[in-house]
Amino acid sequence: MIAWIGIGANLGDARANVLDAVARLRRLPGTRLLGASSLYRTAPIDSAGPDYVNAVAAVDTTLDAHALLRALLDIELAHGRERPYRNAPRTLDLDLLLYGDQVIADAPALLVPHPRMHERAFVLAPLAEVAPELRIPGRGTVASLLPGVADQSIERLS
Repeated sequence: MIAWIGIGANLGDARANVLDAVARLRRLPGTRLLGASSLYRTAPIDSAGPDYVNAVAAVDTTLDAHALLRALLDIELAHGRERPYRNAPRTLDLDLLLYGDQVIADAPALLVPHPRMHERAFVLAPLAEVAPELRIPGRGTVASLLPGVADQSIERLS
């Protein structure tokens, strides 16, 4: 199954945390990293704190969606992720954006496609870099959704 993962951090060495997350995805059992986007800088949305460093990655995995989510949460915990309140700054945030073309509504544990991914430049811009024709179930292609977030500031990092 091809899954897409959103990666973000804005505490500590955010760039290093995002790159380490990609490296850890590469080592997940039953999972092969297919690729990752460039890194992007974005301002926090609905919160305060330093700017985020974001990316997306694609994996081919034999893990079911819930097992993959547990593995992502373990990677977050290895980076000291805490959840003191909604949208709190974070050392690492990993979101299961897409799991094939499946729609999974197991709230609050797992919602796929990620419910706000089509509204976020920090997801759509990295996805557009690596998979512009990727289809988000019920929403359309990444390329068709990107103009809808053009007002959100995002900078590709070198």
